[in-house]
Amino acid sequence: MTFIDKLQARWQGANSLLCVGLDPDPTRFPGHLRGREDAIFAFCAAIADATAPYACAFKPQIAYFASAGAEDQLESLLAHLRQTHPQIPVVLDAKRGDIGATAEHYAREVFERYRADAVTLSPFMGHDSIEPFLAHAGRGIFVLCRTSNPGGDDLQMLDVGGERLYERVARLAARRWNRSGQLGLVVGATYPAELARVRAIVGDLPLLVPGIGAQGGDVQASVQAGQTGTGSGMLINSSRAILYASPGEDFAQAAAAVAQRTRDEINGHRLR
Repeated sequence: MTFIDKLQARWQGANSLLCVGLDPDPTRFPGHLRGREDAIFAFCAAIADATAPYACAFKPQIAYFASAGAEDQLESLLAHLRQTHPQIPVVLDAKRGDIGATAEHYAREVFERYRADAVTLSPFMGHDSIEPFLAHAGRGIFVLCRTSNPGGDDLQMLDVGGERLYERVARLAARRWNRSGQLGLVVGATYPAELARVRAIVGDLPLLVPGIGAQGGDVQASVQAGQTGTGSGMLINSSRAILYASPGEDFAQAAAAVAQRTRDEINGHRLR
């Protein structure tokens, strides 16, 4: 199955738009995991296993693994997810952005080494920085568009010939760049008006929406702004609020409870 096929099946089969972000910070792990050589893998695998019934996707953030020298644990985690939850797509949050042979190596890293279903990319260097990823048929690419951080205004809100830069990125991703149907966009929950504008531009393209939970994005406003006419089309990401729901040995059960509540809150605002 392609990434889009898996995602659509998961939206329906799990009745969920919740993407569980996996951003492991060992300083916040429960005491019984600290000191273990495989603590990052053990923590993330337990979270994924507990929250799987409520997730449409998982999103590991590569920086949290790389900064700890734990790329091998990231490989083990993705292998675990493929084996244990093969129906749930995995978006590797890498935000790569380069051209030529370098981009080809980044694409091989994501899709051959880690075997992720999808990736996040920066569009700043244009289509030729995205093209090597498109060569991996059936995989998904989420292009940064209107990000959830305040500093995004520095560039994303610039006027470029009568439209905002984020609108230009959305238009390119929906049309000229999306010849193979693999693209989606990253649009933050903290800007529901821009989220609605992106949805109006791109039709039914999938939107990866960070910013709820610890970042304070409004769930109702985000769902109403970003959903498609069938009440889907979104991967609404929550990371810290789920991961660190409890500092104790019940961390995975607590994460599952928060994931279920978040999934249900999102569903309460979906079109039916």
